[in-house]
Amino acid sequence: MTMNEVGECFVSNGTGSNVDAAVALFHSLSDGTRLAIVRRLATGEARVADLVTELGLAQSTVSAHVACLRDCRLVEGRPQGRQVFYSLTRPELMDLLASAETLLAATGSAVALCPNYVSDVTDSVQASKESLR
Repeated sequence: MTMNEVGECFVSNGTGSNVDAAVALFHSLSDGTRLAIVRRLATGEARVADLVTELGLAQSTVSAHVACLRDCRLVEGRPQGRQVFYSLTRPELMDLLASAETLLAATGSAVALCPNYVSDVTDSVQASKESLR
């Protein structure tokens, strides 16, 4: 599967292996802001304006991340008048995140201390913590 970078979101052209699809899925969840949006949408649908208020981020930032999640088909929009209410498309996504939390608890700090990802993990964790405040 060839991946085309669109901003920070990778979009698949539909050809290739399941490994590439998994890479794209995990990449879509690797950003702290996108992860915070997914966690928020797990509690129910929300408009971009709601996410902006709750996450304390710029509207353009939230819109770009919601668009990435929508392009990956993890989030869908329901138009209502001039507003769009976003929700998760797949409840299995929360199972995946719960499994990830279990794995992180089991590995302790090994993942966070991995020299290949330490700056990416630190930045992502910090962004996620800030967006959940």
